[in-house]
Amino acid sequence: MDNELKYNFLFAGGGTGGHLFPAVAVAEMIKEKIPGADILFVGTKSKIEGRVVPQLGFKFKAIWIKGFSRNFTFENILFPLKIIVSIMQSILINLKFKPKVAIGSGGYVAGPAIFSSAILGAKVILIEQNSFPGVTTRILEKYADEIHISFDDSRKYFKNKEKVFFTGNPIRQKLSSIQKEDALRKFGFISGKKTLLILGGSLGAASINDAAAASVKKLQGSGLQIIWQTGNFYYKKYESLTSPGIWINSFIDEMNYAYSAADLLLARSGATTIAELLALGIPSILVPSPNVAGNHQYFNAKSLSDKNAAVLIEDKYVKEKFFDSVNDLIFNESKLFELSKNARALAKPDAAQIIAANAINLAGKK
Repeated sequence: MDNELKYNFLFAGGGTGGHLFPAVAVAEMIKEKIPGADILFVGTKSKIEGRVVPQLGFKFKAIWIKGFSRNFTFENILFPLKIIVSIMQSILINLKFKPKVAIGSGGYVAGPAIFSSAILGAKVILIEQNSFPGVTTRILEKYADEIHISFDDSRKYFKNKEKVFFTGNPIRQKLSSIQKEDALRKFGFISGKKTLLILGGSLGAASINDAAAASVKKLQGSGLQIIWQTGNFYYKKYESLTSPGIWINSFIDEMNYAYSAADLLLARSGATTIAELLALGIPSILVPSPNVAGNHQYFNAKSLSDKNAAVLIEDKYVKEKFFDSVNDLIFNESKLFELSKNARALAKPDAAQIIAANAINLAGKK
C-alpha cells in the first residue's frame, strides 16, 4: 500500500458503542494501511463518540442532531429544526474537510453527515451491524456505493442487492485471546473451576442484574466463578455481593481478559458483543434487550440461535430461567463445544480489513 497517499475519510455513527466501535475498527485499519490518511469523525458531543473519539486520537466534529423519542417530549418538537441545522452543519464540515469516502456506521447522527457527504460527491460505505437494518441505513441506502452487513439474513431488506456484501461486523485488532490462566489470575480466580461472564453493556441491564443477583450465591455453590459487569447505573446496588470467586464492577476495561477467562457468556445481544463472541468462539446465552429500536437485538440473537451458535432467552423469562440455564449449560462440555464451534463458523474476523481496503480503493477512484 502506498503510504504517501493522503486521502480524507469521514466517519459518522454513534449514540452507542455498537455503532461507534465498528467505525473505529475500520478507521484504525485505514491508519495502519495509510498512516498519512486524514480521518474525521462526525457525531454528537453528548454521546459516547464525543468522549471516546478524541481519546483515541482522531479528529471530531459535533453536530446538533438528536434521536426522535418514541414518547412525546419537547425535544421531538425541535426534531425537524435539528435535522435542518445538522444538515447545514454537516455540509459545512464536508465542504471544509472534502472527504473522498464517507463511512456511516448507523445511529441517527450518521444521517445528516453521510447525506451531506453524498450530495457533495463523496463515495459512501454503510456498515450495518444488526440483523434487522436500522432506519438510518435504510434511508441512506440509495446514496451508498457499498453496504456491508453483519448477518446474511439482512440482505433481504435491501433493494439493490449488488451493493450488499456479507462482510461481518468490524472489531478492533486489540481483541485477542489471552492465556486462560493469565486471564483468571487477573480476576483473582483459579484454574479448574468454571467461569461465567455476565455483561449488560456499559450502562447495564436491570433484568440481567436482578436475575444475576437472585442466582449468584446458588451458582457459586455449584462451584462457579463469576465475572459480573453491572454497568454504571447498577454497581452500587450490587457491589456488596462481591466475594472470593465473585468479581463485580461497573465496567471491564480489558475485555480480552474477561472473554478469555469465560467458559460461558450471558449477555445482551448487541451487534458488537455478537461480533466479539463469534470471533473468539465463546459459548453464550443471549438475552435481547426489549428496549431497542426495531427489536433488533432479538433478531440478532435469533439469527445465532437458529444456527445453534447461541442460546436465546427472552428478557421476560431471564429471572426464572437464569440459574437452571447457566447451571445446566456450563457443565455440559459437548454443548459448550458445539456452541463454540458453530459460533466460530459464523465469525468474520477480517471485516475491518476488508472494509478499510474497499474504502481505500473507492478513494482512489475518480
